[in-house]
Amino acid sequence: MNNIIVLATSNENKVKELRALLKDVAVDIRCLKDFGPMPEAVEDGTTFEENAYKKALHYARILGLPALADDSGLSVDALDGAPGVYSARYSGEKASDWDNCEKLLREMEGRSNRAARFECVLSLAVPHGPALTWEGRCEGRITEQRRGETGFGYDPVFLYEDFGRTFAEVSMEEKSQVSHRGRAMREFAAEIDRVLTWLNQRMSEIKPPKPDHAE
Repeated sequence: MNNIIVLATSNENKVKELRALLKDVAVDIRCLKDFGPMPEAVEDGTTFEENAYKKALHYARILGLPALADDSGLSVDALDGAPGVYSARYSGEKASDWDNCEKLLREMEGRSNRAARFECVLSLAVPHGPALTWEGRCEGRITEQRRGETGFGYDPVFLYEDFGRTFAEVSMEEKSQVSHRGRAMREFAAEIDRVLTWLNQRMSEIKPPKPDHAE
């Protein structure tokens, strides 16, 4: 296997962020763009964990390699946990980050309870099904207007109170130290020796198909 793990995303921001967190880990991290076009995973689960596993298993089976997928999103107390698993398409299937932030700000107009949290679940799956998971959360508040120009997603409207700034007002390095994805990835990295042992055991269980003429 040569310790290859496929990061199941084409989001260049996620690739950059996750590779930076794993820069000192002895793992060959690839991404979907390294393998060319392939069918997209259907993420129709009702939880972050379900969607992360669906995505990881989908690409692990296509590529025959371990696949690491994340599903993450923003949960807002005043909106009963929305946008949740629909965070990426909160304002429509083709929604941009700007569109989603604008809809969220409209939905939050006049609300005093602005507590929110980013949540992330990582799932590492092998082609025949078994998976490991890690979770990360980051508590914050929704601002009343966009602030900052860096980051992506809901970063411009998510205030991390210990910083006194939104995630779009800090560097990627600062954000990664406290973010939901950063926390989940640090748990993953901290267990990398166990993870690689688990992967080698599971991948060795995969038997190559017999030739058609075999009796």
